[in-house]
Amino acid sequence: MADTSDFRTGLAFEWRDSVWQITDMQHVKPGKGGAFVRTTLRNVRDGRVQQENFRAGAQVEDVRVEKRPHQFLYEDDYGLHFMNTETYEQFSMPPERVDGREFISEGSELDILFRADTDEPLSTALPDNVDRAVASTRPGVKGDTAQGGTKPATLESGATVDVPLFIEEGDVVRVATGSGEYVTRVST
Repeated sequence: MADTSDFRTGLAFEWRDSVWQITDMQHVKPGKGGAFVRTTLRNVRDGRVQQENFRAGAQVEDVRVEKRPHQFLYEDDYGLHFMNTETYEQFSMPPERVDGREFISEGSELDILFRADTDEPLSTALPDNVDRAVASTRPGVKGDTAQGGTKPATLESGATVDVPLFIEEGDVVRVATGSGEYVTRVST
């Protein structure tokens, strides 16, 4: 059992017949009334996000989760298929449990969160930045803007991001997975 003094970002716990993970939290002591913890929770099974307040001292059943390295193999009607890079075991996950799906391409390395006691895959954890080749974009014309501008580009993984005008098809770009924004061109 964990109480509100144990709350921290990333803590997973069983609550309302599901597993939730704290993505943001704040201890609040109002001038009148009892202290409480304001949290933003993400359901690790379906990705729903909600805000919830817990009274100081409230207890929840904590869940132990483990991150394990995996490689994305392919996607079909049964879901996305992954292989554990240490044991070579394969399994599939439904698309709604895969965060950042638009940035995953065949052969991508990522971590998957598992519930330690049941070995159930809960969600994926992509790296902060990924490098992907530009599959298609319109050509940038010299003199389009005075200050620089952006244009849409489709990456090899299928994601569409805004990139500077000098980016061409075949260039490798670094993209922030959290925001989906262009970071830099990667020299090859």
